[in-house]
Amino acid sequence: MNKTADLTMLSRFDIWILAIRPKTLPAALAPVVVGLAFAVEAGRGSWLIAIATMLVSLLLQIAANFANDLGDFHRGADAERLGPPRVTQLGLVTASDMKRGIAVTLGVAIALGGVLIARGGWPIALLGLAAMLAALAYTGGPFPLAYHGLGEVAVAIFFGGVGVLGTVYLQLGELPRLALVAAVAVAAHASAILVVNNLRDLAGDAAAGKRTMAVRLGENGTLREYRVLIVMPFVLVAAVALTGIERIGWLLPLLLLPSARTLIGMVSTVRGPALNRYLGETAQLGLRFAVLLAGGIALERWI
Repeated sequence: MNKTADLTMLSRFDIWILAIRPKTLPAALAPVVVGLAFAVEAGRGSWLIAIATMLVSLLLQIAANFANDLGDFHRGADAERLGPPRVTQLGLVTASDMKRGIAVTLGVAIALGGVLIARGGWPIALLGLAAMLAALAYTGGPFPLAYHGLGEVAVAIFFGGVGVLGTVYLQLGELPRLALVAAVAVAAHASAILVVNNLRDLAGDAAAGKRTMAVRLGENGTLREYRVLIVMPFVLVAAVALTGIERIGWLLPLLLLPSARTLIGMVSTVRGPALNRYLGETAQLGLRFAVLLAGGIALERWI
């Protein structure tokens, strides 16, 4: 029995889990974890808002994955899948059902977002609207971001700027200067996940007219991009730690340098579907980095 036939035996629940793409979800959690650390360090904030922020972030990531599944199906970019199965392209979910899935997911995100808007006011409303539009426009609409090499930019803005800074603002009502540094670090690792995805799909995307950054840069340029995005966050946290003894906790993520080095080596040598493993490991590196950075930031409260 081939792989496609195996997938047809899945339950409806399992099919939708495939569509959610669980391996991408750490990218939604990492910025919220770091943002919440600034609230812990300041000794104030709200756990209710923290939980709502995390749920909204996850829902927006899921909606983006659904929209990506549907958008690539309509444009034929899933004809030769090297990554995880795309349920619309395989006929496991109809395009109409996927649209309903997007609508329901965004509807729940909007309902929970009302709690966040009540806390943060119009800036949060605008950020939420922008995040939803970006999720839908990633591979859909008249100007799909991923098809014009803007995927990494969108990920950086919404997983760094909106994710980290939005969380900090919701908790504190202000933006500490170092929150900007943390946002850039988280954004870089989130973008690195997309780079692995696009490196894996480079040939297929080029054939489908999907002008990702990987297609534009070529294989060697994409590998350089990946190295920069993986290494830059470590440089940033080390630089912050040098500004004073109270920032020493920012060194905690450096414990991950050996893992990062190994990951860079594997992504530089592996190709095709084998990159799926390292896409997941890149996401896990970003989450572990975020957790250690959050711990280091919170530690400042007691130094």
